[in-house]
Amino acid sequence: MEKKEYDLIVLGGGAVGENVADRAVQGGLTAVVVEAELVGGECSYWACMPSKALLRSAQVLRAARHMPGAAEAITGELDVDAVLARRNAFTSNWDDAGQVGWLEGAGIDLVRGHGRISGTKEVTVTADDGTVTVLTARHAVAVTTGSDAVIPPIEGLAEARPWTSREATSIKSVPESLAIIGGGVVATEMATAFAGFGTKVTLIARSGLLTEMEPFAGEMVGASLRELGATVLTDTKTTKVTRDGDTVTVETADGGTITAGEVIVATGRSPRSSDIGLETVGLTPGAWLATDDTLQVPGYDWLYAVGDVTGRVLLTHQGKYQARAAGDVIAARATGAVVSDGPWGTHVATADHEAVPQVTFTDPEVASVGLTAAAARRAGYEIRVVDYELGWTAGASVHADGYTGKARMIVDEKRKVVLGVTFVGPDVAELVQAATMIIVGEVPLDRLWHAVPAYPTISEIWLRLLETYGRPEPVRAK
Repeated sequence: MEKKEYDLIVLGGGAVGENVADRAVQGGLTAVVVEAELVGGECSYWACMPSKALLRSAQVLRAARHMPGAAEAITGELDVDAVLARRNAFTSNWDDAGQVGWLEGAGIDLVRGHGRISGTKEVTVTADDGTVTVLTARHAVAVTTGSDAVIPPIEGLAEARPWTSREATSIKSVPESLAIIGGGVVATEMATAFAGFGTKVTLIARSGLLTEMEPFAGEMVGASLRELGATVLTDTKTTKVTRDGDTVTVETADGGTITAGEVIVATGRSPRSSDIGLETVGLTPGAWLATDDTLQVPGYDWLYAVGDVTGRVLLTHQGKYQARAAGDVIAARATGAVVSDGPWGTHVATADHEAVPQVTFTDPEVASVGLTAAAARRAGYEIRVVDYELGWTAGASVHADGYTGKARMIVDEKRKVVLGVTFVGPDVAELVQAATMIIVGEVPLDRLWHAVPAYPTISEIWLRLLETYGRPEPVRAK
């Protein structure tokens, strides 16, 4: 048994854990990352990066086919093998040597193996060969173990060996037919990707699509999936799944039957916290780890949780945002520096509550930030909803013939600031950062009128939304 001591132990070596450790080291601490799989985690190898690589090529091909001049130059079909090869490059062929090199360059140690909290400020790591290392933290332990796909208790589903997002993004070949259970981001993105490969896709959603977003987002994505040849079943409950060799049969509550070569289950995530020793310090295994806005677990001045495992916001970029706050505050508390933990302070993740940006890389894309109209009303805001057709902007007409899209702005009527924005349309992902800045900065509408959009760009949507809302009355001099 080997024993080592550090200022900070980070349990989980994904993007979130890397950032916690890096910020702490930059703050003058020593840090070690514990990882049982690949350094870089879910986003690098089985989620964000490979999924977007799978989606992009078909998206570009569709866009070109809708553009006169470019369409006439296209004579072939999508090269799926080339798409998969590009995906492999994005994941470094599931080799984490580059990520390990980054840790070394950042001055962060790595211990490979399964880590479990074994006491206050202590983590015991068991390597694949049985070697045991006991790590002790002088100041803090940060849990950044992420989340796993949920396999819901549908009869026969687990036995049918369903794909989760991991199997879907690491495919070696494309099935002829595919059933997808779920209606959220993963389900709609994978439906878009496989439909682009020519797979016969059936998506089965218990309610609607993208139900946490503005209603028109799911409606437009569903319509597009149908145009791509997918069958989209909404308000449909899956009751049973069976596998017979290379065929999967999905039965629904309305008596329907879907047969496919494979089935993806995309019905949510659960915290990866069932076997990390939480019970040792009086916490519940398998539960989300609640934290305050500095990402500290209440009642434990040495324990932090960051990223998906907290259940705050299950998005890589938001987890990395939390990680920067957590790493900085751990270093500040350890060195006796001033802690800025008020709203929007240096050491808090305030944006988690009402300023979260997200892009769903379907076709059309869905880009949103802040509150939807429904969420704003639930939060007690007095709001006004402003809608505008994206295709009516000059920039959209130049971008693509027949451009179809929609924008919605949610305004806090008392403060005259923007609470939320949703864009649906081709290539709207790049609009979301400006919206994020407007919301985080609480830019008043009367000042926003002076942010002139360049012509002709799709960003002209901001002027059109403001015009639809109406210009505020000028303040008269006394």
